[in-house]
Amino acid sequence: MKKFATQIYDAVKAGKLEQPFDAAMVRRACPGWSEKSYGVFLSKHAVGNGANTELFVRLRPGFYRLKIAD
Repeated sequence: MKKFATQIYDAVKAGKLEQPFDAAMVRRACPGWSEKSYGVFLSKHAVGNGANTELFVRLRPGFYRLKIAD
C-alpha cells in the first residue's frame, strides 16, 4: 500500500488531486486500485487512528488533506 500513498502524494503535487479530497476524487486521480482500498485507505491512515501510519488529516467526515502539505 506504500505505492498507493505515494501515488496520492504525487497526484496532489502534480495538481491532479485537489485538497481536501475524498475517496471518489482519489479514485479518479489514482485509478487501478480495488474499491475497498479507496473506501478504507484514507481513514485507516488518518491522524489519530492510533495504530497505523498517519498520512492524512481528516477535515470533516470523508474529506482529507495530506498531513504535510507543500
